[in-house]
Amino acid sequence: MASNKQFFITLAIVAIILPSIASATDYTVGDDSGWKNGFDYAAWAKDKQFYVGDTLLFKYEAGSHNVLKVNGTGFKECIKPDPTLALATGNDVITLATSGRKWYICGIKQHCAGGQKLFITVQDGAAPQPAPWSSANGILASGYQMVFIAMVAIGAMFVMV
Repeated sequence: MASNKQFFITLAIVAIILPSIASATDYTVGDDSGWKNGFDYAAWAKDKQFYVGDTLLFKYEAGSHNVLKVNGTGFKECIKPDPTLALATGNDVITLATSGRKWYICGIKQHCAGGQKLFITVQDGAAPQPAPWSSANGILASGYQMVFIAMVAIGAMFVMV
């Protein structure tokens, strides 16, 4: 009987915590425009908050662009590191594993000088999550959590009797 009680308590905790654990955000750099010349990446990143665990997807036609991680000076002056370090698949995914400032440029021709570069600041921890009952969390997530918590509570009442 005690093990059933512990099971339901554990299940309730998992139901509440699990949605906040899986909170990493996947960003397609440039949204539908992708990684290309003539796009304002500073404006794209301006209102976004990046956290450790989030991913950046650089989408472009392979061979026409690439992605190079650089430091602040490399970003400002478009200094290209060793070209063997370039990501060049056209579907490059970068997981933001550490906090801090991150700089990316295109190393093809004069693309960086033309503005094809991205600067972001990555925050520690996960993105803040709204409470399960918050309207900002959406009907699906909050509805799922409430139904699951109610089922766990009902099950726990039967186990305790």
